[in-house]
This record gives sequence, C-alpha cells and structure tokens, in this order.
Amino acid sequence: MLITYNGHSEFLMETGNVFRVLTDPYDSHVGYKMTGEKADCVLVSHQHADHNYVQKVKGNPVIISTPGIHSVGPGVTVTAIESDHDDVLGSQRGKTLLFVLEAEGLRVAHLGDLGRDLNEEEVKALGRVDVLMIPVGGFFTVYAHTARDIVRRLNPRVVIPMHYKTAVNASWPIDDVKKFLGAMNALELQPMPLVRITAGDLRQQPPICLLQPKNL
Repeated sequence: MLITYNGHSEFLMETGNVFRVLTDPYDSHVGYKMTGEKADCVLVSHQHADHNYVQKVKGNPVIISTPGIHSVGPGVTVTAIESDHDDVLGSQRGKTLLFVLEAEGLRVAHLGDLGRDLNEEEVKALGRVDVLMIPVGGFFTVYAHTARDIVRRLNPRVVIPMHYKTAVNASWPIDDVKKFLGAMNALELQPMPLVRITAGDLRQQPPICLLQPKNL
C-alpha cells in the first residue's frame, strides 16, 4: 500500500491493484493547495468543511460517513466507529468517526478528529492496528500527550501524525508536530514524501513516519 499525506487529515491510500481511498478531504479555507484527487472511496469522519469536501474528488467514489462495516471494493473493507470530537461526549463539536481500513493484509486506522482519549470499547473495536494515522495538534483534537498515550494503548507498528500546525495554517490555535515528536522521543525524524508499506515489511518500517504534506 502506498500512502501519501496531502495535508491536514487528508491521506491517499493506494493498493497494489490501484484501488484508491481518500480520507477527510479538506476545503480551501484550510490553506493547503486544492488539488482534486481521483478516488474509488472517500472516508468522511464528520461533517465539518475541513474534512468533508467531497466535491473536489474526481471519479464516482463510494462515500463512507456512517458507522458500520462497509465493503468498498475487492478485498477492501472499512469499519467506521463512532467517537467524540471533544472530551464532553460530543456536546461541543459533535461526533467523529474512527476508521479501520483493511486491505492487502494490513489494518490502517485513521482517527478522524478524535477529541479525547479512547475508551476501552473503542480500543477493542479498533482491534489490531498496523498503521495509525492520529491527530496530534490539540485544541480541536487530542494534544500530543494524549496522542502519545493512545499510541501506547493501540501499539501500532507504524504511526503517522496528522492535523497539526504548518506554514499554511500558522494562525490556528494548534501545535506543530514537534510537540508530538518530543513526546515520542523522535525529534530527530526527517519528513518523507510518502511511504510504501506491505504486510510483509512491517517490521522493517520506522515506528513513526513523518510524512511531508504534499500540498503545502
């Protein structure tokens, strides 16, 4: 599976048979370049404009925006689990979905705009996680220390941080990725343009992949 980080919470995941899954497509106010990706499936964690701008996606994708188990393509399944966008049961910012994409022997979790620590039921529902995409910037989502604790509980083989401050959203009240890298004792990491992961090479992958946002 090839994973590219477009920016914010938007990733493109491409399987070997070129099935393309896009997560949380952002709109123009986020600040990243607006490039229209072609996708077969789009995962929308919640209905905020910086996560649900499916209008820019090319093709005729299946849209997954509700809880449940969804078969979205040949050998590709998505499980969507409801959670909270804040730490008061969603009363401030509503709900968000946690996704587990299963394809090619991999389980890839995308935690949407998770706003609190995971509960035991959610940890059980997520199950084994090979690759974890987790928000780390705080304010709208979990802060670095909570993200670190979630990583420890889920124990994924590879962690990819998302939803943090960069040059294009410098005025936002969120932290940059260094706070999370510091909490993970990984400040020496250099950004990568993309990552290719297979079930067979998980043990050879770095525990944290810092992906350079493609659309900066």
